[in-house]
Amino acid sequence: MKIRIGYGWDSHAFKPGVPLRIGGLAIEHPEGLAGHSDGDVLLHAITDALLGAVAAGDIGSFFPPGDPRWKGADSAIFLNIALEEIQNAGYRIANVDTTLVLAAPRIGPIAGEMRERVASLLDIPLGDISIKAKTPEGLGLDHVAQAHATVLLERVEESDDLKVLHAEIGEEIPVSAGEIDELLGELGGSSPKPAIKKPAYDTEDFT
Repeated sequence: MKIRIGYGWDSHAFKPGVPLRIGGLAIEHPEGLAGHSDGDVLLHAITDALLGAVAAGDIGSFFPPGDPRWKGADSAIFLNIALEEIQNAGYRIANVDTTLVLAAPRIGPIAGEMRERVASLLDIPLGDISIKAKTPEGLGLDHVAQAHATVLLERVEESDDLKVLHAEIGEEIPVSAGEIDELLGELGGSSPKPAIKKPAYDTEDFT
């Protein structure tokens, strides 16, 4: 399969006395988002979408919420692990589409800055990341922030030169003993001498 799709969703309640971080940005607001890490609901949703696209599990399987190592951790760490997973699977990001659902703060005035930050974290062009915001009208979720993320991955195709190199490495290339001696000499070593099998009897003792 040359393309894969991943979907991620996350939700955090607002909590007084903690800083608010969304999309890798510190945002001025009376309350932050409760969570074991920094509570960055948008980066968490993107992380789950990336992991899901390559069937690598979810954010909780890599970073259990009960593990003290991730208390207050920067969610960019989680994102980096997800990026490693998709690279190891042979894919790269084609585009990311996200939607934030929250009553406040207003995302519109900072959406451009947030896009730039997320694009930088993902190492993708700005045009490949979309961040939209909606209010939870009629849902009774004014004290909660939610994030939805969808990612499209495309398989990384090897260049023709790299394919040729891999084919050559995979072939059995005969090497002479003289070439081995020459190579080892250049490296400051010497080729191993073949073991001489002694006969079962003493050839000097014929009677």
